[in-house]
Amino acid sequence: MLELIKKSLPKSEKGSRVIVTSRFQAVASASVRNKGDYLYEAVILSGDKSEVLFMDIMAEAKGCQEQQDKSKIIPEHWEMCMRLPLAIVIMAGYVACNPHISDWKQVFKDLVPDYLKPLSHDGLMCIIDNCYFDMPLEIKRCSLYLSIFPSSSQNSRKRLLRKWISEALVSEKQGLSVEEVAETCFNHLIKRQIIRAVKHSSNGKVKTYEVHHMIHEYLVCKAGEENFVTVVGGQWFVAPPSNMVRRLSLQSDGLKTESAKNNMNLSHVRSLSVFGTLNGLLSKPQKLRIVQHLDLEGCTDFKQEHTKVVCELFLLKYLSLRRTDITKLPKDIGKLQYLETLDIRESGITKLPKTICQLEKVKNILGGNKKTRKALKLPEDMKKKPIKSLCVLSGIEIVEGPSSVADFRQLTKLRKLVIYKLNIKNEGKLFDELRFSIEDLCGYSLQTLVIDDGSAGFLSSWGCLSSPPKFLNALELSCKLQAKVVNLPKWIIELDTLTKLTLSLGMLSSDALVQLSQLRKLFSLTFSLDDAKQGLEPEATCRQIQLHLEHPNITMMIIVHPGGFESLKLLRFSAPYVPKLVFLEKATPNLERLDLRFFAFEGVDGIEHLKVLKELHLSLHNNGSRGTEKIIQQISNEARQCENGPKLIVDQYH
Repeated sequence: MLELIKKSLPKSEKGSRVIVTSRFQAVASASVRNKGDYLYEAVILSGDKSEVLFMDIMAEAKGCQEQQDKSKIIPEHWEMCMRLPLAIVIMAGYVACNPHISDWKQVFKDLVPDYLKPLSHDGLMCIIDNCYFDMPLEIKRCSLYLSIFPSSSQNSRKRLLRKWISEALVSEKQGLSVEEVAETCFNHLIKRQIIRAVKHSSNGKVKTYEVHHMIHEYLVCKAGEENFVTVVGGQWFVAPPSNMVRRLSLQSDGLKTESAKNNMNLSHVRSLSVFGTLNGLLSKPQKLRIVQHLDLEGCTDFKQEHTKVVCELFLLKYLSLRRTDITKLPKDIGKLQYLETLDIRESGITKLPKTICQLEKVKNILGGNKKTRKALKLPEDMKKKPIKSLCVLSGIEIVEGPSSVADFRQLTKLRKLVIYKLNIKNEGKLFDELRFSIEDLCGYSLQTLVIDDGSAGFLSSWGCLSSPPKFLNALELSCKLQAKVVNLPKWIIELDTLTKLTLSLGMLSSDALVQLSQLRKLFSLTFSLDDAKQGLEPEATCRQIQLHLEHPNITMMIIVHPGGFESLKLLRFSAPYVPKLVFLEKATPNLERLDLRFFAFEGVDGIEHLKVLKELHLSLHNNGSRGTEKIIQQISNEARQCENGPKLIVDQYH
């Protein structure tokens, strides 16, 4: 295989190298064949570094930055790991979750009678095995479910949590909702070091995660042994007992997958997740009659005709057709009476059929496209027959017209409302319906509200609400840049529970930051403007922003004063043009991350005043001005000169 790869690579004398990594000595030795090939054996950690890693992971798992009391930690726990980082990390997660020293000592005795022997692959698996069996039953099931996803893939936390809930792996308990229990289980797996955060959302929560390939290998084998998940594809095919499959994960196509699939009894499959292609799996729907969970996200060969087959799976609770090529849902979607989650984001579907109103148990309808703001039109029948079970309604449009739906007052369970396209008349019927809906829903359970107002008419006119949405956790208000200033709603300073706020750059005025600085729990603040939304090229949008900033109520310089933003940890500006930022001494005392994305930028002063800043991210448009490049270089030099300065990331976007 290596020879085939080499033949595909260009030959040159420019000093380039191909690096092959392997945990197997035999594979590494076999790769060294030609003159110039070099075998490098990775250097294991020193004893001191092993201890530092162990202590750091423990502190991270416990959610504190304080130095751990070494007198309470048994050195053998990192010594037994033979300086292997993965083993040390797993063991540190175990110790962090077990506060009793007696438990640690017993584990040490059970796992490694003679810790001076080199830690083999089997020894590492024993450490992972110990961590697995130490977890509560509910957490064990959730961890086994991680084998559903392909090895080395980066996956969405929200997707995983929805799948857990759909599969009934978590349930309400002790006053916590099922969503809160799922979050708790996820955080426990983070603490255990079973999963690792890759990216974080602007609210501080994990956005994407990954599982180390050796932990994934263990989970796949364990899930197969317990007939919890059957994984077929790639290097995997763990045959279940009696070939009776309950949860099936197809992770590739090809003859091997086809052969394995034909030899399995699919009549008991109740969960099917496909990564790649269906490979004819829906050609015989009678074999999948009891499927309750169908995840076809990104499935490349799912076609329009397959939607009719899906609508024959009457027991479905979870259906994801995200990133597929379909453009329409059939009327028979109304037959899926048990459906709770429908995910059609980033597909070609722009309108829901009226039969969607027959789904009395559906909780989540996810549509539209977040990047392009392509939106989903609701059926007019929702006026007469609202879906009262809805908790999340995302990616919809509300435009002027007799068939548009804007009255959501009967959706009293709604936690999240996301409107990607809003274009209605000021003070008209739809305007009043939407305003009254927001007022009413915020008195029930609405926690997240996103409104993208094309004309800014609604955002300009709803500043005086009789009942402000005091219990919102996340709020996003965006619009095109207007000739006049779009003022912040007066009630925004009353949002005592708000942690995440995203506003259009057009709302940035000399008074805006002063007002927003009083939000006591605000974790992240973003000002953004998309040049595509303006319908202009970046250069033209820059000039438009500059003209906007010349308004007498607006300043060409963003000055962040001390005495506010006590909880703010993330500040972001994303626009073709970003004016100069100035941080005065003691401003934003807890800011950890500053993200700036721009075509043109005037610079930033006062970085040295951001005492706890951990990351400064500067992202320049690939056609950005040369003057901006010089400013970036100057900022980079200043950041590097700061004592214990932030991590600096400079990149480009298109």
